[in-house]
Amino acid sequence: MALPLLSKRPYLIRAMLDWINDNKLTPYILVDTNISNVKVPEKFINKEKIILNIGHTATDDLNVTLESISFNGRFDGKSLSIFVPTEAILSIYTKETGDGMIFSDEGTSQPKDKIEKKAPHLKLVE
Repeated sequence: MALPLLSKRPYLIRAMLDWINDNKLTPYILVDTNISNVKVPEKFINKEKIILNIGHTATDDLNVTLESISFNGRFDGKSLSIFVPTEAILSIYTKETGDGMIFSDEGTSQPKDKIEKKAPHLKLVE
């Protein structure tokens, strides 16, 4: 019996964050505030979501782990402790170009043995 696979989401978030920082761009995350344990300023929540700047100039003590992103940030001049579980992150992207990654709900994927096999739709181009 195969063990369940770890989520790809935290690994992809960290990779995108590295790429964004290496290009000296500003990383933003879109957060689903309905996920339990999300700790963000409620005043800035819009339609159950919030966009957070997680760049070096906007955060203190940024901590990116496989389970969460946490940092101290300033909102309306007040320092707040922010905590976002990885599963609450809907996307990570750059402020400047919008390049990034959107995450789907991994819980809806089917086990490999239940996926219908289809022939690839590839064509040879000459």
